Amino acid sequence: KWTESDYLWRAGIPGTSPSQPVIWGDKIFVTSALNKGRERTLICLDKKNGEPVWHKKYTMETHRKHRLNSYASSSPAVDAKRVCASFVTPDRFLVMAWDHAGEELWSREFGSFDSQHGHGASPIILEGKVIVVGDQRSGSFITALDARSGKDVWTCERRNSKKTAYGTPCLIARDGKKELLTVSLSHGISSLDFETGELNWEALVFDKRPVASPVVAGDLVFGSCGAGGGGNYLVAVRLGGEGDVTTSHTSYEIRRQAPYVPTPVAIGNRLYFTSDRGIATCVEADSGRVIWQERLAKGFFGSPVWIDGKIYCNSMEGETLVFEAEDTFKLLAKNPLLEESYSTPCVDGNRLYIKTF
Repeated sequence: KWTESDYLWRAGIPGTSPSQPVIWGDKIFVTSALNKGRERTLICLDKKNGEPVWHKKYTMETHRKHRLNSYASSSPAVDAKRVCASFVTPDRFLVMAWDHAGEELWSREFGSFDSQHGHGASPIILEGKVIVVGDQRSGSFITALDARSGKDVWTCERRNSKKTAYGTPCLIARDGKKELLTVSLSHGISSLDFETGELNWEALVFDKRPVASPVVAGDLVFGSCGAGGGGNYLVAVRLGGEGDVTTSHTSYEIRRQAPYVPTPVAIGNRLYFTSDRGIATCVEADSGRVIWQERLAKGFFGSPVWIDGKIYCNSMEGETLVFEAEDTFKLLAKNPLLEESYSTPCVDGNRLYIKTF
């Protein structure tokens, strides 16, 4: 629980963005956009006090997007040596890397981005690679870049979708191999070899746009799809197999109060998720049995996080709600953020860093 007086510091961020802050060492990195997307920024703050350390600003073109999306929805990615970010318009797909002092290391252009509602997927940095996702209506791709140079390691050409995908891939290790689990309308939930980009398997389980990222519990991967008008559903697919595993590996669906934008969180054999319409749900992951559902708020766009047996989630109207990660629902606190938030909390040590409007 906390009150307004309990904040250690608050720092104003120019522009608007629901992207998640990311942290390495004593620095916070966050993206934002100003002037209807004509200015895209990467901002570095001091973790101790929120004071600005440096910022980078780039001129882009404004463009149409969904009224609830942002011109800077993609979160940065960071490792011990560099921070990467994506700045995307319909005519330009720019990915850049800087060192922690703000010196530009490299930049890459990936052409156009064909989307009805703007951009959303975030880059990933892992084991010397930067993973960039461009599942869209035309020119779809997923590529791995060398984190030091920005040069191509591999590129996986993807089938184009009628509707752009917004989820960031999930990486897992199974049987001595690493897999990227991805979501898109054209490939459903799919697995790529992390080292080569080759397709391992796909389950064609979506008939709407995926926005949330996939998560894994046990031997199941979960993904969701939806639309602004409803009809959202969550699908569980068994890991493994080759080629089209739609029939052989699809386990179950959940259609009541399924998430569209927020990504679920998996703890052991429990899956917790919040819906865009404000309902929290606890599910037995291996069976799909709904253990409880409770209304918490008017709505959620940020994703829940698990900390020390509790789930924290930011509501659209500006509260952080905390409930026990147990089979009996217990709301522990409704904490004031003082303004709205569409962002997922960033957890670092024993502190939360929360981005608001």
